Amino acid sequence: MRKTGLFFILLMSFLYASADHITGGETYYTLISSTNGQYRYRITVKLFMDCFSNRQFSNPGIIGIFHKGSGSRYTDISVPLANQETLTLTDAGPCITNPPPVCYRVGYYEFEATLPASPDGYIIATQVNYRVNGISNLISGYSNVGATYTGEIPGTAAHPDGPNNSSARFTGNDMVVVCADNSFSYSFAASDPNSDDLVYSFCEAYMGGSAGGGGNATPPNPPPYNAVPYGNGYNGSSPLGGNIHIDATTGMITGIAPSEGTYVVTVCVQEIRDNKVIAVQRKDLQIKIASCNIAAASIPPAYMLCDSTQTISLVNNSNSPLIHSYNWEIINPAGATIFSSVNATASYTFADTGIYQVKLVINRSGQCADSSTSVVRVYPGFIPAFTFTGICVNKPTQFHDGTTTVFGQVSGWRWDFGQPFDPANNNSSAQHPTYTYTNLGTKYVRLIVTNTKGCIDTLIKPVPIVDKPPITLAFRDTLICIPDAVQLKAEGGGIFSWSPNTNIINANTPTPTVNPTTTTHYVVTLDDHGCLNRDSVQVRVVDHVTLQVMDDTIICQADAIQLRLTSDGLRYAWTPEEQILNPYVAIPTATTPATTVYEVTAYIGSCSARGDVQVTTVPYPVSIAGPDIMICHDASVQLNGGTDGKTVEWRPAASLNNPNILNPIAHPRSTTNYILASYDTRGCPKAGLDSILVTVMPDIIASAGRDTAAIVGQPVQLKASGGVRYSWLPGEGLSATDIPNPIATLYNPSLSVRYKVLVFNEADCVDSAFLNIKVFKTRPSIFVPTAFSPNGDRNNDVFRFIAAGMQTIEYFNVYNRWGQMVYSSTNSGSGWDGNTGGRPQSAGLYVWTVKAMDYTGTVYTQRGTVTLVR
Repeated sequence: MRKTGLFFILLMSFLYASADHITGGETYYTLISSTNGQYRYRITVKLFMDCFSNRQFSNPGIIGIFHKGSGSRYTDISVPLANQETLTLTDAGPCITNPPPVCYRVGYYEFEATLPASPDGYIIATQVNYRVNGISNLISGYSNVGATYTGEIPGTAAHPDGPNNSSARFTGNDMVVVCADNSFSYSFAASDPNSDDLVYSFCEAYMGGSAGGGGNATPPNPPPYNAVPYGNGYNGSSPLGGNIHIDATTGMITGIAPSEGTYVVTVCVQEIRDNKVIAVQRKDLQIKIASCNIAAASIPPAYMLCDSTQTISLVNNSNSPLIHSYNWEIINPAGATIFSSVNATASYTFADTGIYQVKLVINRSGQCADSSTSVVRVYPGFIPAFTFTGICVNKPTQFHDGTTTVFGQVSGWRWDFGQPFDPANNNSSAQHPTYTYTNLGTKYVRLIVTNTKGCIDTLIKPVPIVDKPPITLAFRDTLICIPDAVQLKAEGGGIFSWSPNTNIINANTPTPTVNPTTTTHYVVTLDDHGCLNRDSVQVRVVDHVTLQVMDDTIICQADAIQLRLTSDGLRYAWTPEEQILNPYVAIPTATTPATTVYEVTAYIGSCSARGDVQVTTVPYPVSIAGPDIMICHDASVQLNGGTDGKTVEWRPAASLNNPNILNPIAHPRSTTNYILASYDTRGCPKAGLDSILVTVMPDIIASAGRDTAAIVGQPVQLKASGGVRYSWLPGEGLSATDIPNPIATLYNPSLSVRYKVLVFNEADCVDSAFLNIKVFKTRPSIFVPTAFSPNGDRNNDVFRFIAAGMQTIEYFNVYNRWGQMVYSSTNSGSGWDGNTGGRPQSAGLYVWTVKAMDYTGTVYTQRGTVTLVR
């Protein structure tokens, strides 16, 4: 049995661990009966989950009931999942572009509980360990913080008939499409069976229990519950940003939605009976805001030009592609239209103050036509402001309204002290209210203020509530010299007092003056309405200044040196100032061109001490690496350095025959910057440096051009390349011998006239190339062989033609017996190897044709045959 039970627990733990990612929840109950102070309630816990989640609701779930006053556990109840349903929005309407799917799975846990009446009442709680991922209004990385869903059963202290209660129950429709940056409304309305008055407000969402289980299958932790970690400028009172508001009477949320994302929103509804808050019920939802668009005339319900401007900017908050036309109108108090526009956006500057009306019509008389009107209050100069004093827990914090207005009078105040745990006292309509915080932390206090002209504005300030008032000291430790005095400095809100009350002036101020004769600890006490804090300052007392300056030293000329000393001084002055980067610090940096004595004076108040240090400068050793040079490819060169030092070192050493002599042989493979470092023994430990750049010229690629053929008396253009200077040998028949492109004219026939060209680069490095010219005693002609044998024996393997006296070759084509071209060329230097497209051609007779132009400009054509022998 024990093994079976263990297996069941492990199995259930696995199932429960998957029951996370709950998207919302609420708790409500109905009174069934009451007998002899015992009240029986039917309690329902309702949880929401995204339809597209692959998770399951816990079955059973565990619901805890706690004493509201003490937070102690009354009971835990294991409750089976009673029912599930799916809520789906099937038709978002024709005027919504790209509507997102809206679908929730809803799970219900229902049970009955009998509870005795108590003064404080009860809190019903269930917890899940994980919310959905990526919640936009929480600190990044803290989405899975879990959730706690609660309901409250009143006690007799709130109202004598408090336990005789059925809770308010939220009835608003959750099937709502919310489009980013568009107007929307979302109902958190509730009904109350007891006809209690209901007041709605945003409040903080609660975190869940400790990780280790999932869903609501583990007993919840007792209250109080911590708020989720809001971030990105959001908080419990403003979970969707400053453009979203909740109607305290109806529970309707309206405004302009923030950017796309998932936002946790919690609404609290106060049940008020006989002007007393008897209970607070909560609904917590993760609202998904999508990147859709609604074709609507979406403008704010009111424009408040109440700060510093009289210019209104008009823009439709809907940017739906279904909007095709705009009609804006501004109407003055007399009912006359003073401005109109058909643009998507518009602006207008009012000439006078007053109350005006704005009207927007979109798609007039068309599909998705819509209109909206809004009030414009033009009363600039309305500036909300408030200050506060007293920030200690369990002590009163006094708020002081500082709102100013140019037109009308400030007439209304609504304070939210940022304490949703205390709904009965969290709000005030007084101008200068007082509130006592019972827990620590930063509270976001909101003031909504109005004036008699109808202007309304909101100001939110963080108020840090601490266990003791903060004290800021200008210093905690200081030093004085007899008989000097020093002024102590403290900052904080409240009444200051210092002790001991000896050698001190103005001991009951934040800035007393003291002149002790011995080292003394002064303790400051800050009293903020009975909330106390203490801190201390040590005043050390001496009768002289101690000063020990560094020893005299030697440095290289023009180098920087850090001057050092040992002293208890508080202030320093070095000379000569012009050589010191900051002459008023203990350890400055100095740069001197010559031997210098530096003097320093150390001060403690009126006491001082003086010292000096001599810094002797020694010139750097001289290094002369020589002028930069260029050398030929793969050549060597001798470096010739000079120095007045004792030893030298050339770097890099790898391409040198001896790096420690002044004139090593360098054989660099590529251009190299050689550095000569010289050292001496005169006191400067650093090397004198100089460098020489040895540029290695690239290898010369000398070319005299291709061998060619000519006829007697024909001018032939030669073309050499590869250098910057050229020399041709022999010079016979050349128009010039020192240019890359001379003209050769030969008058004697020859099988080969050989020319040599010397090619020089920038470093006068030289290489050579050769050119052969055949000279024919004939008219300009093209000589073509009658047969060739491409058998790889290197004898007559290629069919080539020789062009003599030709200026250009237009084509030389070879055809097979079927008239198909198997080879074509315009260059006599190339030839046909008997292959076409990589395939050997068959032996036999082939026809060739040629067209060219001779050096006189005469067109030359010829045809013939050649035999391919295999």
